[in-house]
Amino acid sequence: MIPSSKSADKRHPTPDFDAWLASLRSHFEPRLASALDRLLVDTPAELQDAIRYAALDGGKRLRPALVFLGSLEGRPWPDLDDPAHESLWPAAIAVELIHVYSLVHDDMPCMDDDDLRRGRPTLHRAFDEATAVLAGDAMQALAFATLADARTDEAMRLDWIRQLASGSGPAGMVGGQAIDLSLAGNREASDIATLADLHDRKTGALIRAALAMGGRWSGLSPRQAGQVDLFGRLLGRAFQIQDDILDVTGSAEALGKTPGKDLAADKCSYVTVAGLDRARRELDETVRRAHAALWELGTLGTDSHALSSCLDFVIHRQH
Repeated sequence: MIPSSKSADKRHPTPDFDAWLASLRSHFEPRLASALDRLLVDTPAELQDAIRYAALDGGKRLRPALVFLGSLEGRPWPDLDDPAHESLWPAAIAVELIHVYSLVHDDMPCMDDDDLRRGRPTLHRAFDEATAVLAGDAMQALAFATLADARTDEAMRLDWIRQLASGSGPAGMVGGQAIDLSLAGNREASDIATLADLHDRKTGALIRAALAMGGRWSGLSPRQAGQVDLFGRLLGRAFQIQDDILDVTGSAEALGKTPGKDLAADKCSYVTVAGLDRARRELDETVRRAHAALWELGTLGTDSHALSSCLDFVIHRQH
């Protein structure tokens, strides 16, 4: 039985995923720092500082984790110490650089206008708005430079670039942000279907891209890849609904960002449009459908334990 969101506050049944994600972060942080040292050669000092401030030492690192989880290698957890995985790290770094750039721009006054991110001042507060724009622009370029230089075959590099561009571009994340801005102050024009489309783009598209990049690396069949993509769409939607719930139930200390922003800014969220109880029901239904997608994936001979644990982590998180 899928737990309801009301019970999610009382238990956190994902110690295996917590441990694996902590391990991934310990592998990922030095690789990201080393990549930035290499990529930022000849970059102006203040811009270097801004990029490092935004990108290093913070965040759950869920999206780079999804690159590894999408590889579905027939065992419960990807082995991060396996030398064979070395060629997958550039994809994980590129995905996180795109994610961080999106957060930097999303926090700016012309977007969501927030002062806190990951428990400290947002980039445009710590530096200034112009530097934040340029740092975001730079991280987007660095993401694709990372993929172009990845030590893998040309066909895979091109596919990774295509996947990441699609997930982060106007039909994906950027398009979702545009829809989000267009709906601000106009909640009566929104409904659950509109919100699902919005967040399938703004949140889900990059999640799907991360999973697809891992799947391409491991050679998933078209049917397997299709089920992983469906799961990614639902995982992104569940992530956003939980985010909307936490915006009204969480604290600044737990969230690492300002709570209550959606209502204060008259933004369209699952809670502001449908109410907290309906948002929780939508979360439960989305989780049910995501588990159904994983069950179908299991019929194709794929071990989906790690993806299921990731879903539990997303719906039980408190930040």
